[in-house]
Amino acid sequence: MNVATTADRVKPVLIALNGAEWIPQLLVRLFLGYFFFETGWGKVGNLGAMAERFAGWGIPLPAFNAALSGYTELIGGALIVLGLATRLAAIPLFINMAVAILVVNLRKVSDLDDFVELSEPLYALCFVWLFFTGPGRVSLDHLLWRRFIRADTAR
Repeated sequence: MNVATTADRVKPVLIALNGAEWIPQLLVRLFLGYFFFETGWGKVGNLGAMAERFAGWGIPLPAFNAALSGYTELIGGALIVLGLATRLAAIPLFINMAVAILVVNLRKVSDLDDFVELSEPLYALCFVWLFFTGPGRVSLDHLLWRRFIRADTAR
């Protein structure tokens, strides 16, 4: 079997996989968005306790930052699930994870093995991935974008 024959056999598989990229985008969005909506709901519902935790971690303005973190997760998570303003919502959620990593989690990390066992870097990477790839075809962003393009080309 030569390289050209192998490439001819692989090409339709790669085309099919590229056409199905919306599936992992949807699954990651639903999982990640729901998770952060749920954690945001918990934080917003108990801001006093969250402010105390933030103070214990040495985060300045703990009441403000607990509310900011909670509402970022609540609203950002809902937007990610819907696929609405996905790229925009990914930015503050990524920042939220970066702060959690730098301010809270790095204290517990002594080596690379400890770091890769944290969940926050994985969440942050998912937000980076969504920022660059977008929400996929099964999203309000896609629906609105298609409508905007149609309206723009009709002019």
